[in-house]
Amino acid sequence: MEPDARAFWIRSPGEGEVRPVELPEPGPGEVVVRTVFSGVSRGTETLVFRGGVPENQYAVMRAPFQDGAFPGPVKYGYLNVGVVEHGPSELAGRHVFCLFPHQTRYVVPESAVVPVPDGVPPERAILAGTVETAVNALWDAAPLVGDRIAVVGAGMVGCSVAGVLAGLPGCDVQLVDVDPARADTARALGVSFARPGDAEGGRDLVFHASATEEGLARSLELLAPEGEVIELSWYGDRKVSVPLGEFFHSRRLAVRASQVGMVAPARRSRRAFGDRLALALRLLAAPAFDALITGNSPFEELPQAMARLASGETPALCHRIDYPQG
Repeated sequence: MEPDARAFWIRSPGEGEVRPVELPEPGPGEVVVRTVFSGVSRGTETLVFRGGVPENQYAVMRAPFQDGAFPGPVKYGYLNVGVVEHGPSELAGRHVFCLFPHQTRYVVPESAVVPVPDGVPPERAILAGTVETAVNALWDAAPLVGDRIAVVGAGMVGCSVAGVLAGLPGCDVQLVDVDPARADTARALGVSFARPGDAEGGRDLVFHASATEEGLARSLELLAPEGEVIELSWYGDRKVSVPLGEFFHSRRLAVRASQVGMVAPARRSRRAFGDRLALALRLLAAPAFDALITGNSPFEELPQAMARLASGETPALCHRIDYPQG
């Protein structure tokens, strides 16, 4: 007998497997979703796969529909697009985004899914969770028209931030990364590119997303007096040094954390989580974001694909997982 669903689990650090899942009967206010695509957020998910979540961050790092516990066994993930098989008439048959792990079918409250707008391909909509992080970062930073901005770290989050900033009128946005191949990504997003040593200084804002000490230090160096670094990196169980000597005080610089777990204070009284996610999905109408999806694998091969992503054998921004249909 075929199982109701199948899900990807991290059995132990560095070891993944696909397990059968028995779905509950949907209750009032719940929907049944059949997954068509999910996305692997390479930075966070491979860190979880390697067992790199510090014990004191277990609660903070829980995904909305996570099963199990760190370091494993755990079912983890949050970039899922599917079709509503059972639900209210306004959702039935529609593509929806949900912060759900890698699983072929699932049951969630109706409030947990957000319809994918017309004009946004479902395979691109898997980026909504990361573009939502970028939206929150911009709400935290409050960039102004004409600002000179750098984004240090051209991973999935950094590229999402650059892609959203590209639409801000008059801004000079430079994407900074050690990998020269990211120049093509920057070009697709409509921003300039530089290696760290060649990046232009005098920046009003710097978004840091490289998750490296060197990237954070370079971010501070790139700031104009009284500029601010918005820190988006999550370092897991690693300790980092921050260069607070030299010109940090004389230039009156600032470093501020931005994290998607809460709506930014500047919008918290007027925007809910659903509003922020719906905005991210609307922004994904821009075809430029396709540059962030750099590979794909079938669902059944996800354990092997995750291991290759974690080891660096498969370089990626967002790796798409394709699910069997029919």
